[in-house]
Amino acid sequence: MDSDLNAWSWRRYVSLFFLLSAGFQLALAVTHYSVPEEMEVGSVVANLATDLGLDVQTLIKRNVRLDVIASKKYLAINKDRGELYILEKIDREYLCPAKTTTTCFLKMEVIVENPVRIFYIELEITDINDNNPHFRRDTINLDITESTPAGERFSVSNAVDSDVGSNSVKTYYLSKNEHFDIEIQSGRDGSKFADLILKKALDRETQAVHNLILTAVDGGVPPRSGTASIIVRVLDANDNAPKFDQESYTINLTENSPIGSLVVKLNATDLDEGSNADLVYSFSLYTSEKTQKAFGLNPESGEIRVKEMVNYEDFRIYDMEVIASDKGTHPLSGQCKLSIIITDMNDNHPEISIKSFQSQVKEDVAVNTVIAVVSVSDKDSGENGQVDIHISDDLPFALKESSENYYELLVSEPLDREKVPEYDITITVTDRGNPPLSDNETITLELLDVNDNVPQFPQTFYTIPVMENNAPGASLSSLTAIDPDLHENQYLVYFIIEKEIANTSMSMLFSINPENGNLYALKTFDYEIEKEFLFHIEARDSGVPPLSSNVTVHIIIMDQNDNTPLIVSPWRAHGSEVKEKIPRSTDKGTLIAKVIAIDSDSVHNSRITYQFLQNTDATLFSLDQYNGEIRTMRMFSYRDSRDQRLVVIAKDNGEPALSATVTIKLSTVETALKTYTEVPLEYDIFSDLNLYLVIGLGSVSFLLLITILVTIVLKCQKAKPSKAAPPCRNSVISERNSTIADSTLVSNDAYWYSLFLAETRKGKLVVRQPVPKGARYIVSSIPRSTGLTETSDSAASTLQVRK
Repeated sequence: MDSDLNAWSWRRYVSLFFLLSAGFQLALAVTHYSVPEEMEVGSVVANLATDLGLDVQTLIKRNVRLDVIASKKYLAINKDRGELYILEKIDREYLCPAKTTTTCFLKMEVIVENPVRIFYIELEITDINDNNPHFRRDTINLDITESTPAGERFSVSNAVDSDVGSNSVKTYYLSKNEHFDIEIQSGRDGSKFADLILKKALDRETQAVHNLILTAVDGGVPPRSGTASIIVRVLDANDNAPKFDQESYTINLTENSPIGSLVVKLNATDLDEGSNADLVYSFSLYTSEKTQKAFGLNPESGEIRVKEMVNYEDFRIYDMEVIASDKGTHPLSGQCKLSIIITDMNDNHPEISIKSFQSQVKEDVAVNTVIAVVSVSDKDSGENGQVDIHISDDLPFALKESSENYYELLVSEPLDREKVPEYDITITVTDRGNPPLSDNETITLELLDVNDNVPQFPQTFYTIPVMENNAPGASLSSLTAIDPDLHENQYLVYFIIEKEIANTSMSMLFSINPENGNLYALKTFDYEIEKEFLFHIEARDSGVPPLSSNVTVHIIIMDQNDNTPLIVSPWRAHGSEVKEKIPRSTDKGTLIAKVIAIDSDSVHNSRITYQFLQNTDATLFSLDQYNGEIRTMRMFSYRDSRDQRLVVIAKDNGEPALSATVTIKLSTVETALKTYTEVPLEYDIFSDLNLYLVIGLGSVSFLLLITILVTIVLKCQKAKPSKAAPPCRNSVISERNSTIADSTLVSNDAYWYSLFLAETRKGKLVVRQPVPKGARYIVSSIPRSTGLTETSDSAASTLQVRK
């Protein structure tokens, strides 16, 4: 605009020069008008014709033009009415942007030609309040350190108003804020500007940004205003120490947690920012080396992790102090305390400790005797550390708690070393954890022997067969007793309990090895003299006091076939032939003779059978092999020899068999002998021999009766029943044998023995034979066989004498 005015001035002078040189008339008077800006287009400013003293017709006739010295043609002349009107709205602020003066003029020249006449017009554009105050920047950013003291002043960009005068900026207002206020200052040019005053110290941590509204108000009516946003960013000062979320932490950590396990992530905060809020974590000096060895701290993240295996039983609580420091110029720090409590897990087996123990006790130890004291422990806690202790129910022992965690092992039942010599006692302790853990300890208890067992024989009664004619010193048997005790209580000594039989001591007949119980015979036994022995053997241990037991031994003498049958009938002297006479008229089946042999051996060996060894005429005589009867098989004929020779052999049943023979020479006569008459025997027939035989049989019968009575009395007086002994000397025994004997008489009658035999249909035969003194005889009545002799019509009996 200034350039326009300058141009206008230059043109004015140039025009004036030319006009003057041309003789034009120049009017130097200046007409002054004043109009407000922003008038509507077409608005009349003034009646130029009237003000210049020109009529309208002149303006029409003469060429009148308006030269506006401006970039725009704001005004025009209405020639018809001579009025100056607004051709284009005039903006004072555009026309006169400079605020060096409050006035703004628009200068014009009115040139009237014919003649040329120039009028100067000055149009003052007056200001209206058509512009709001405004700030050069809508947003004003201020950075203020939070440590700035109150009262500090901060300049802000002032507001501008294109209007002038009273329409320009008159005052400022600040939005309500407790920390800030404004102070309005006036410039030399009259402009107004505001200073921002800090009336209260800032705290970035409380409010990091303050948003303020600064309002500029002009003096127009009505007033106009403009605003700017002031953003105050509070710059951080390291005025806040780091602070942990909690001042103290209590953390439970299970023992044996894997290395590297996260224990806790500490979080400290610093209300500052930037490097003032960058934190570094570390252990304080109050944290023990043991704790720092067990746990690691990440200085950047604050994570605490397990560094090495932790064990509840070694250390239960770890105390530590962690410091968080910022990275400010003058670092600040905060701290917190941690207590890491190690919680128990059932990782320890219960333990058993044997405090005292008697590894050896006597088997007769009293019930409730303490043999061991044990203690139990478990390093775990709670139920993991509570233990139960027990032993097998099958053992004769019991556990009794004597004090806390101490138990006594007692004998609960009587012990017997012979049944169980040694006990392996397993003591088991189990905790109550889940799953439970257990441990066991085995102790071996040895029972010492006491002499509490009597020697025992395998049998209570021994029957030992001994073959007669044994060699003296021959081993008969081994009678070994068993004593389950040990050592000297087990060492046995054997004795024969003395007993006399027929004035003979048992120790003279038998001997026993005192160490091993082997039984020996001291003499040779003869079945025909001694058939059995009954005595007791005692086994005695070496304990204190000694214990003993005895067993009954029954020695049975076994018979050997060592006696040859003895033919006692028909009687003969010193092995001579027996001569008999029989009538030739003897009938068939007539008993001619009877051969009787006796054998001192046992019943089996003494069973005699008879056979013809020689027979003159086998058709004439028959021999009963069992009873020795020789009978006629037919009548004699005239062809038969007068003399018949018969050799009979008597053979026993032994192995090998022994035998004896007798030769009978029969002579036939024409007349019958008185001896074999069939009339009954009368007393006058008996000879002296017969008398002696009767006396002998009576004596034997009397002795038999006495012996039976004595035997009955002795058996009734025995305190302990035992197996009936076989008959011994001076005794009578009745034996039954279906094939051998009906009854047997055993006698020890001194010098003689007699045999009476009446075995004929019509009379009796008496025989006597002397035998050596001291011999033993058996007289048997053996029924005659009925199967071999068909001629007999009545059962005949035979008395057999056996030596």
